[in-house]
Amino acid sequence: MTEEIFVTKSSEETQRLARKLAKELKGDEIIALFGNLGSGKTTFVQGLAKGLGIKERMISPTFIIVREHKFQEQHGLRKFYHVDLYRVQKIGGLELEEILSSKNRIIVIEWAEKIKNLLPKKRIEIYFEYVSENERRVAVKRYG
Repeated sequence: MTEEIFVTKSSEETQRLARKLAKELKGDEIIALFGNLGSGKTTFVQGLAKGLGIKERMISPTFIIVREHKFQEQHGLRKFYHVDLYRVQKIGGLELEEILSSKNRIIVIEWAEKIKNLLPKKRIEIYFEYVSENERRVAVKRYG
């Protein structure tokens, strides 16, 4: 496991950090996001999507749980899944295991602590900590 710590001082910096991470992704990554409400998870996802070249507006799929977006990459068309487990009480019936085992995709999961036992060994975990109104501490941990 490797870990990097960042401090962002605005939502723009949080998105810039996400765009930087997007450039490092090779495909088939699972990115698990952890942090309290308002800690920057959705802002990060918005920056990640921009960094991947997704033009659609990123809004959190709080009520529908999963949003699928497609994006073009040098290796062809890929899928980007944005999963938000905030309102989920039971994991059964959500088809998460199917999404997690799919190929040619990048999956970002908000409130990933709810399915930590389903996450594969190879993953990126990102922890968001609210420091002040604009400041966030972001820890990026890479496994596998």
